[in-house]
Amino acid sequence: MDIRKGKENQSAPAVKVRKYPRTWKWGLLFIMPWLVGFLLLEAYPLVMSLIYSFTDFSILKSGKFVGIQNYVKLFTSDRYFLKSLGITIKYTIISVPCKVAFALFIAMILNMKLKGINFFRTVYYLPSIMGGSVAIAILWRFMFMSDGIINKLLGTLHMPQPNWLGDPDTALATMVLLVVWQFGSSMVLFLGALKNVPTELYEAAAVDGASKPRQFFKITLPMISPIIFFNIMMQTINALQEFTSPSIITNGGPNHGTYLLGLKIYEDAFKNLKMGYASATSWVLFAIVLVITVLMFKTSDAWVFYNDGGLDS
Repeated sequence: MDIRKGKENQSAPAVKVRKYPRTWKWGLLFIMPWLVGFLLLEAYPLVMSLIYSFTDFSILKSGKFVGIQNYVKLFTSDRYFLKSLGITIKYTIISVPCKVAFALFIAMILNMKLKGINFFRTVYYLPSIMGGSVAIAILWRFMFMSDGIINKLLGTLHMPQPNWLGDPDTALATMVLLVVWQFGSSMVLFLGALKNVPTELYEAAAVDGASKPRQFFKITLPMISPIIFFNIMMQTINALQEFTSPSIITNGGPNHGTYLLGLKIYEDAFKNLKMGYASATSWVLFAIVLVITVLMFKTSDAWVFYNDGGLDS
């Protein structure tokens, strides 16, 4: 047996293994474009904005160190900050649930086996391709002006014609309507999640006599809860940083009724030339986003279900 093995080993052709140089330099070379972009366009501005928040820096002059004076001023003597913060939170609380719920509703319709469903999926996604653009915001503003196409249509139907952009409540509702209309990205994620729900679960529930609403709450929602969590979190972060809508549609009015924090930061920095003060406001907003994100992850243990057999941990 040993002789045979020896002969077999001698007759077997030797396999040449080519050795490639293993060095961190090659990896660094490949990630260099991203690394340079991250350091110059993200890390550096982030660090500098933190430094500027403790100064009275502006575009026209170099700033001097003022400590936490900017932060104290925000919460004590700035009459617009707390109002802007409240409006931003109100906008987020209204817009995020509406957008997520509407996106889920449309996704469930598009998940049905209907004729020409691919065409409708494309049509429903189109608004999100143009989402956040200045052109869409301008179009929205002209549509909801007092003599815009919306009021003309309502007048044709002999219905009341609200002053959409002249009242703080209706102006904020107009902005919410715009962000809800741009539901395509969330809808696509929901659609993918719905297609991954095993049909066997619905079949077993139907055999047990479960109604459609009960199947939705007991099967559909738990199975797509990770995507619900992701959409809520991302839409919340986006809503807290909203800038285009209040800037283009209402310019923060009327009576600062749509004066979101994103618009306030812009005006403090580029209109009032208070870069240090605007940086302080930005870091307060960052802290709010961070706290909300952490709380969402902590509370997700109670309702986010994953297919590995347990809740989020």
